[in-house]
Amino acid sequence: MRTQIEILLADPAFLAVNKPAGVLTIPGRQGGASVRDLLAAAGVEGELRLVHRLDRDTSGVLLLARTLEGQRALSSQFSRREVEKTYLAIVRGSPESDAALIDAPLARDPRTPTRMVVHAKHGRPSQTHYEVLERFRGIALLRCRPHTGRQHQIRVHLAHAGMPLLVDEVYGQSAAFYLSSIKPGYKRGGEEERPLIARLTLHAESITFAHPSTGARIRVEAAPPKDFRATLAQLRKVGR
Repeated sequence: MRTQIEILLADPAFLAVNKPAGVLTIPGRQGGASVRDLLAAAGVEGELRLVHRLDRDTSGVLLLARTLEGQRALSSQFSRREVEKTYLAIVRGSPESDAALIDAPLARDPRTPTRMVVHAKHGRPSQTHYEVLERFRGIALLRCRPHTGRQHQIRVHLAHAGMPLLVDEVYGQSAAFYLSSIKPGYKRGGEEERPLIARLTLHAESITFAHPSTGARIRVEAAPPKDFRATLAQLRKVGR
């Protein structure tokens, strides 16, 4: 089955899409479909310019510029921290506070360049605010608002605060989440159990920015995909 991409808002200056998990923001050496590939397959024509990124296994709102002027205007908003983003995160642990700011400088891990770490001396200032939306047994649903845009920022900050993503092989040591882990006695009748979700439990929920031409404030939202919704549905059913 071909992966499809949802266009959330189309404008002459930009395009907002709901990026599926497992799809690259831009083509990479590791291969696999990119956002541009899916949009081309959907018949979207013209050059699409990058203004920010989402991790391959993060779903949700992604903003692309359609003109050079649009790219410059949007990129400038990102650099000035005028773009507001929210993410939904399913995490392990029980947050002590219903809302808090994680203020921890981030730097590239010198031993593993693809990873980021909290580093008081060499890290760049990084802040993520979170609020608890729902609590389950040893699991919580958070809404996160990054005030800075460091690589892997939300993932590293949440792990640093003792509540890593429910699924995150790099910072949480978990590759998948299964119903049997929260439902005692769950059996599949001899069949191998399939995970409820087997990718980062992180979804880019919304993005708010100024239109690059008119300056009008625009908010774009993306509904969580099926695997994210199914995980929450089971947590609400048997995970409390």
